[in-house]
Amino acid sequence: MPSWLAGPPADEVAPPPAVRRLAAGDAVRPVWENQLGGLTFALGAPPTRYVKWLPRGVDPVLTDLAAEAERLRWAAPHTPVPAVLDVGGDDVATWLVTAAMPGTSAVDPRWVADPAPAVRAIGAGLRALHDALPVEACPFDWSPEHRLEHLQPRFEHLRAQLAEPPPVDHLVVCHGDACAPNTLVGADGRWVGHVDLGSLGVADRWADLAVASMSLGWNFGPGREDDLYEAYGIEPDPARITYHRLLWDAT
Repeated sequence: MPSWLAGPPADEVAPPPAVRRLAAGDAVRPVWENQLGGLTFALGAPPTRYVKWLPRGVDPVLTDLAAEAERLRWAAPHTPVPAVLDVGGDDVATWLVTAAMPGTSAVDPRWVADPAPAVRAIGAGLRALHDALPVEACPFDWSPEHRLEHLQPRFEHLRAQLAEPPPVDHLVVCHGDACAPNTLVGADGRWVGHVDLGSLGVADRWADLAVASMSLGWNFGPGREDDLYEAYGIEPDPARITYHRLLWDAT
């Protein structure tokens, strides 16, 4: 589920029965919701683990928590990501339980009030992720060809255009949803990990960079993209940025 379609719950949320069972008596606090009806809960005070809960009957491409668990387990030996504790489901929903990690989201109120360190952390963290994950060993695909299999009907008129991506600049294992909320930032302003890797896969690094930089405007306001590129260690590439943002919107 793309992070730009999600945020802290606007209203009071009652934990579903499955989440209460998983909490095993610990405190339960809703921390995130998306437009598909998915919810994330923190368990424990302070949190020791998190539960993603998704109702059945929504787009399985966007809500395959078993696929996310598989990607987390694959990435964990190489880079800081949440440890998978449980994956399950019932007639109502599916869920993924992960261990809590250090740091806070890059869009925590602290960093929204002082965005500069968070923006640099997003860029540096993305570069570290791309450098750490082994492309040759990655079994997951996030190429334009793969993603166009899930082109949204309202963008069908763009299929021919999107089927001709720019030449690959540098092939990496992409995060797949590199929006600002998915970088965790420590108290010192440095990145400490990544979350929400359900779309992780091999692609041009600009597939992540274009979306990460675009998301800064949604979360921090305009004028900060160059700081992200500098922290990553790259000059902006307008053609690749334009293509990969369009592909993001369309798929």
